[in-house]
Amino acid sequence: MKTLHRMIVKAFLGPLAVSFVIVVFILVMQFLWKYVDDLMGKGLEWYVIAELLTYAAASFVPLALPLAILLSGIMTMGGLGENSELVPMRGAGLGLPSILRPLLVFVALLSVGSVYFSNNLLPIANLKFKSLLWDVTEKKPALNIVPGVFYNGIDGFSIRVASKDPDTGALTDVLIYDHRAPYKGNSTVIRARRGSMQRSTDGHFLVLTLEDGHMYDEATAVGDRHASRPMTRGTFERDVVTMDLSGLGLQRTDEDLFKDNYKMLTMGQLDAGVDSLRHRMEERMGEQLAHVRNSLWLFRPNQVQNTAATTAEPFSVLEEALPPAARDAVYEMAMNMARNNARFMENNATELEGRQSLVAKHRVEWHRKPMLAFACLVFFFIGAPLGAIIRKGGMGLPVVAAILFFLVFHIISFSTEKLVVAGELQAWPGMWISTLVLLPIGAFLTWKAGADSPLFDRDAYYRGWDRLRSFLRRRHAHPPAL
Repeated sequence: MKTLHRMIVKAFLGPLAVSFVIVVFILVMQFLWKYVDDLMGKGLEWYVIAELLTYAAASFVPLALPLAILLSGIMTMGGLGENSELVPMRGAGLGLPSILRPLLVFVALLSVGSVYFSNNLLPIANLKFKSLLWDVTEKKPALNIVPGVFYNGIDGFSIRVASKDPDTGALTDVLIYDHRAPYKGNSTVIRARRGSMQRSTDGHFLVLTLEDGHMYDEATAVGDRHASRPMTRGTFERDVVTMDLSGLGLQRTDEDLFKDNYKMLTMGQLDAGVDSLRHRMEERMGEQLAHVRNSLWLFRPNQVQNTAATTAEPFSVLEEALPPAARDAVYEMAMNMARNNARFMENNATELEGRQSLVAKHRVEWHRKPMLAFACLVFFFIGAPLGAIIRKGGMGLPVVAAILFFLVFHIISFSTEKLVVAGELQAWPGMWISTLVLLPIGAFLTWKAGADSPLFDRDAYYRGWDRLRSFLRRRHAHPPAL
């Protein structure tokens, strides 16, 4: 590799690393903003949150890489142009393709790596991420008894205290509803004037020491009118209530429950899943068709053969032969069968739509992996020539231009993905429309940058406008006589 090529690649690596980290950080912050209500107040350990954020960052890598390449391409070539380093390169006989060749090879390798990551590592990261996110969102809030408010986080108990000392754990006016027994509601009620609260040594139990209280226990089920056991009432000077806190811990779900989701599959597994889903959909449609035919007497297989072999009597003859009561019963039965079949067909249509949507989601996920890798190349051919044209480095104008192009890409991609899932478009070319729209823009910018065109030079547009005005004045200098 030439020294010049090494210098250009090194100049590209710094902005790429910085912009990639910034984009991933922004996407992770967006994730936190979305799930902040599910994460707050649950007493999660720091390493659990760190693990969740790591998996979330890994799942955002294929989406962040195209934007990072776009931004770094603009910054690198813009910085070279701003520092007047492109002028001596071109003066030495190097055209824009020669200058961009090492970066193109590097970005192509990144695209191949993106496909490998999306196909082999991303499903594992998504599986870990979705499994841990489910466990975190389903975790009960941490133990935090607020005075004057019933706390229901402990299984089988509802606790309310009038006041609580955060330092000593002393409680006043403690009210406990014990509803651990099934189908009995709040059968046991405990109320004490004073108490104290502390955890057990292993932290798995909450120990409440109560003083000067009353206990009410109704052993029969709620609403039982034939109750034979009386209500028990007692008083105590001191009592100890132990509550199990295992339900407050983070319970990890088996990851195998999530592994069949389309986001956790490789491209080969997605192809196999689509074939399986389509085969099952065809079988289900056959079963539904057979059910409808069997529900209609004339369309049963044996009746179709009999009807074709014999001449059926007109329905009016059969109708006149029936007495009025039997005729009304036949009409009612026919209307019920028609309603049932119509309802059955509506349910079948809903089921078929859901199965088709699931197949479309598998195809969307299959095309998303190579599409995002191809988007890296498209964004490079937009960013690098654009930076050579505007000749501005840093985080100012390049960031604005990169965000505009990425917003166009993201909006088109999101919209077409929804259309593909809804069945309005096929996965090809639906998932590729966003990149195909930007591809001509990249080709145009590359052509303009190679020709050293002043695309964003205001003076060039002013000179063109002056030439157009002078041409119009010369054309109408001697208007024809009337």
